[in-house]
Amino acid sequence: MKEISQKNETLIKVLFVICMVLCILGYVSSPVALVGGFLFSYFLGHPFLTLNSKAVNWLLKIAVVGLGFGMNLKETLAAGQDGFLLTVFSISITLILGYFLGRALKMNRKSSHLISSGTAICGGSAIAAVSPVINASEKDISISLGVIFLLNSIALIVFPPIGHLLEMTQHQFGLWCAIAIHDTSSVVGAAYTFGDEALKVATTVKLARALWIIPLSLLSVFLFKGKGKSVKVPYFIFLFILAIVLNSYLAIPDELTNGITRVSKSLLVLTLFLIGAGLSMKKIKSAGWKPMILGVSLWIFISIASILVILNL
Repeated sequence: MKEISQKNETLIKVLFVICMVLCILGYVSSPVALVGGFLFSYFLGHPFLTLNSKAVNWLLKIAVVGLGFGMNLKETLAAGQDGFLLTVFSISITLILGYFLGRALKMNRKSSHLISSGTAICGGSAIAAVSPVINASEKDISISLGVIFLLNSIALIVFPPIGHLLEMTQHQFGLWCAIAIHDTSSVVGAAYTFGDEALKVATTVKLARALWIIPLSLLSVFLFKGKGKSVKVPYFIFLFILAIVLNSYLAIPDELTNGITRVSKSLLVLTLFLIGAGLSMKKIKSAGWKPMILGVSLWIFISIASILVILNL
């Protein structure tokens, strides 16, 4: 029986690696990768679960920096400028609305703040940055991540069809993704599905938005009196900017930059597969109905409000 079990375990590992290779080779789209990862883990289990979180973290950073080699600095600055005011407005209104909704639902204050922070800025990254400065418990963190990851998965699947239905331009859709989808991985995945220009706009605006983690963390220290706590800075964003500058001002061969961009997109799809594989029903169920109501309410509000503003700009 033990030998049979080991054979099954080996087979699952082989199948998992094959799925990863298919993602890298471009045979799988972003939404399919995310859903496929979840279904694989749900029915067969995750053979490399202990490595999943670190792999997602590093692959996403490498993919995002690589995408910078496909961007021009002037276009990037223009996209960032377009999204600046919308970013400030959406972050502010989401945090304020999250505070009052959390109180109305009589939620744990730290859980509601983490969900609001994740919705306002960049999902799991914001939660990871804010949680230590407010002394959030493991339960608070897992509940918040469960809500955010579930909504990320839904957004990645439903946003592109909605964008096509509303006949949004590439620029409009990229901006909408950056504002209304939580995690950078799902933002870039949804925009990648829509088109190259949408991908450039979404990546630029989202990473500029991610820098707001710093003032948000400082605000959280003040609100929760977490003196002496360090603030995590997403340093890889500066490497992304450096890649854009190098691509804009150095005579790098097109074959090289195009190759880096293609590899980065493949790594992104692989990242989404691993994110799906790490999303368990246990995480989703542990959230409970109050955090889910808060997360869904904030997400629907910011999605509708931002799309109305973008379509009427």
